[in-house]
Amino acid sequence: MSGKTALGGRDLPEEQQAALRRAIRLEWVTLAVLAVTVAAVYAVSGQSQAMKAAWIEDSLSFLPPIAFLVAVRVSRIPPSARFPYGHHRAVDIGHLVAGVSLLVMGVFLVVDSGTGLITGERPPLGVVEIGGHVIWSGWLMVVVMALSVIGPFILGRMKLAPAEALHDKVLYADAAMNRADWKTGLATIVGVFGIGLGLWWADAAAALVVSVSIISDGWSNLRGAIEGLADARPTRFDGTDPHPLVYEIDELLAEVDWSVDRGARVRDEGHVFHVEAFLVPADGREVTVEALSDVRRRLAQLSWKIEDVVVTVVPEVLDGHRPC
Repeated sequence: MSGKTALGGRDLPEEQQAALRRAIRLEWVTLAVLAVTVAAVYAVSGQSQAMKAAWIEDSLSFLPPIAFLVAVRVSRIPPSARFPYGHHRAVDIGHLVAGVSLLVMGVFLVVDSGTGLITGERPPLGVVEIGGHVIWSGWLMVVVMALSVIGPFILGRMKLAPAEALHDKVLYADAAMNRADWKTGLATIVGVFGIGLGLWWADAAAALVVSVSIISDGWSNLRGAIEGLADARPTRFDGTDPHPLVYEIDELLAEVDWSVDRGARVRDEGHVFHVEAFLVPADGREVTVEALSDVRRRLAQLSWKIEDVVVTVVPEVLDGHRPC
């Protein structure tokens, strides 16, 4: 077993191993790009509220990649007597931490920017001398913001494939935030140009736009994390549709010849699913341990994501255990 390509104490299939290695590399590259971006934005931000908001958003962008890297490391720990389900929930916990942090900071920036609009705060943008030439500092801000969105946009698109292969919602949330960074950059550039044109309110308005973007990211992350921790029905990695495995499990259970009704309770643990299957045997049919073991084996073979399976017989199936 290779520790770097294992989750929960077992090796992943080749495709997922490659996806995990790629995702880890991309997140480390993201952290390096963010470090340069945050330093550059801070250096030229001056008194602009929009630049300050952009700097804070870029700083918060450290959270998802760090959460992913920590969650992957923790989820590799095998199950134990204290944690019989393993540590896959580390993914959801990382998702929750990132969501709460983004939401709180977004609300703070809305209040800060709104106060600037109400009080009529006019941020000064001076000039700097570079190589003997006097340059309006706003141009430096525009150049930095334009360059700062290129890396995250490309990295965001590159993260989508491993996020789907690994069923990793933290990685997907990070990718979505990266791809949307161009909106922050554009809003900030508009705010800076607004100051140059004498529109003092443009800077605070741009900061509000950036703040709303942060709140949107935070809310979507928080909602997804809470649903995961509350054992909501598993969805695709992007949180849209029910996961196809839910229906594949139901179809396989429907093929069990000694059963007249079936149901299942599927729990999304982060990267993997835990499945409890319920079968109603036909009248007078004696169900052996071998028969239950056969169903369990077939379910486990459906996908690498199905890590733990329990199959049991019941007198009836609850409606909540049927796929919608």
